Amino acid sequence: MKAILLILPVFILALVLNPTQAKAQTSGNNTFEFLSLTNSARIAALGGNMASIRDKDLSLALPNPSLISPEMNNELAFSYVNYYTDINLGYAAYARSFKNLGTYTASLQFLDYGKFNYADATGATAGSFNVGDYSLNLGWGRNLDSNFSIGANLKLLYSDLEAYNSFGMAVDVAGSYFPDKNTCMSLVFANVGRQITSYSSAGVQPLPFEIQFGVSRRLAHLPFRFSLLLQHLEKWDLTHLDAADAEIDPFTGLAVKKSSLDNFTDKAMRHIVLGGEFVPAKFLSFRFGYNYLRRQELKLDSRPGTAGFSWGIGLKISKFRIDYSRATYHLVGARNYVTLTTHLSDWVKQ
Repeated sequence: MKAILLILPVFILALVLNPTQAKAQTSGNNTFEFLSLTNSARIAALGGNMASIRDKDLSLALPNPSLISPEMNNELAFSYVNYYTDINLGYAAYARSFKNLGTYTASLQFLDYGKFNYADATGATAGSFNVGDYSLNLGWGRNLDSNFSIGANLKLLYSDLEAYNSFGMAVDVAGSYFPDKNTCMSLVFANVGRQITSYSSAGVQPLPFEIQFGVSRRLAHLPFRFSLLLQHLEKWDLTHLDAADAEIDPFTGLAVKKSSLDNFTDKAMRHIVLGGEFVPAKFLSFRFGYNYLRRQELKLDSRPGTAGFSWGIGLKISKFRIDYSRATYHLVGARNYVTLTTHLSDWVKQ
């Protein structure tokens, strides 16, 4: 009951900001879509854009604020992704704990689309301009007891597309349950909010709202942790239908329909992201992930390659923790993620 009373005001604010989120929009219909992109190298290695792992890692707290804990006090994190073409993606975050108030985080996310040239109908150029999306976030997390924690993010959004710009506001609301020291379960309502000012007179667009459930468990007698993410729980059917991709029966010339079981299995699997971490030593970890939805949407039938698969490594070197991962979205190439975290307290002589 205490958890409900603390988190209810934030959730009510979220509903007031955008009561139409129940329409369950998915990618392609939203503005500020960069909020759905993976920022953390560790999360990217596990295949999704959220993780439910309780081990004091600040890079996990941005998509899941219920993981914010006092142990993150004075921790600093940076992340960078060399995205496709000239696009750059990243964030910086800092955490500070206050007695009796909980732990707060401040972070800045950005998606820089690069530099563009002004050009007229004849191809003559006249200067250049930059395009980007930004989110300034204030997070809060608190342990209610040894088994429960809650958290929330407040996001101030801004998008600059040359002469067009937009403002927005969103919140994330999350709760985690720890039945034992090796298990963590989290429920996250992400990006509940609205576009306040639109790019044009066409009106505001919805934000990429999503409900996610994650669970992780470290095995008792093996240095291995498995991770499961259930994504887009606000909508059952995530299938993107394209007539050009339909399988055609060579005898009838009609599209081949899946059986009821195959159709159900395909729709269910699109919600599931699987990941794992092998931790042979405290300073070293190996990670892998598989995202079925990503593979089905982005693979080429003629050359599916490793679309939907990801892997990574984590190293603890001196006062730094370095995470690197490589995630394959498409045959055109995989993306490299790098996250660097450090405790500023480690740099101060006691």
